[in-house]
Amino acid sequence: MDIWNHTSLSDFILLGLFSYSLYDFFLFSLVLLASATALASNILFLLLTQADRRLHTPMYFFLSQLSIMDLTIMGSVLPKMAANFLLGSKFISRGGCATQVFLVVMVGSAECFLLAVMAYDRYVAVCHPLRYPVLMNWKACCLMSLASWMGGVADSVIDVGMVFSFPYCGSLQVDHFCEVPAVLRLSCADTSLFEDLIYACCVIMLLLPLGVVVASYARILMAVISMTSTEGKQKALSTCSSHLAVVGLYYGGAIFSYMQRASARTPVGDRATSIFYTILTPMLNPLIYSLRNKEIMRALKKMWKMQGK
Repeated sequence: MDIWNHTSLSDFILLGLFSYSLYDFFLFSLVLLASATALASNILFLLLTQADRRLHTPMYFFLSQLSIMDLTIMGSVLPKMAANFLLGSKFISRGGCATQVFLVVMVGSAECFLLAVMAYDRYVAVCHPLRYPVLMNWKACCLMSLASWMGGVADSVIDVGMVFSFPYCGSLQVDHFCEVPAVLRLSCADTSLFEDLIYACCVIMLLLPLGVVVASYARILMAVISMTSTEGKQKALSTCSSHLAVVGLYYGGAIFSYMQRASARTPVGDRATSIFYTILTPMLNPLIYSLRNKEIMRALKKMWKMQGK
């Protein structure tokens, strides 16, 4: 029976990332495994940072916020994607689609600001260690974290309001899940001006925090070069290299995804970047911070011993 007999004009159709071929079943299994790994590793990281008092520091507070953001973006996309694939239903309501757009944009923007805050935190820790407890007190950390979240919420409210003010007609088939570029393609109005505005905003919102990150690490590099202690250099480089790896993952995907003109986008490219920042990045972030981090490994061993008693 024709699909349109089962949906209203207010419903969108999620084509999803997979079809029902043998290859796609295998790919879906890999994605499900990666998602479970990301979910478990982020939850474990949050539990460790709460359980071990030695991890009650600004750096781990910001890392816990990053884990919450990763869990939020996974929760906004993956359950619906898996349910649609397993149950064979591809429909999502207009409200459900708007919720997905809101959460994806909010987390993406908030993470952009948070990475800049984390770079500033590392700058103060390395370049001004004596003033670190004063400059990065808990009130300041909470305010900077809240500002990151609020920046994401503000950006998301504007985007959702504008995107769903356009009329939609035709097939209403969304390529993978609801995000701004995928939904705008379905509008039967001219959205070119809004797309140019989004492009300009993305350039500003990505490059300004990236400027903070680059400036912070330029000062950190100068400070590390002038250090006489080999142990101090290794400690500074160890904590900063993990953050730089996460920055590279985030900004690499974000620049490729959002700093392209609409005319240069392809459904295949959008699908690949969607998998990257909804599944791979949340999976890799806690692993990057944990594997080379002695404090995290020590807390993990402590928790493991307590469970064994």
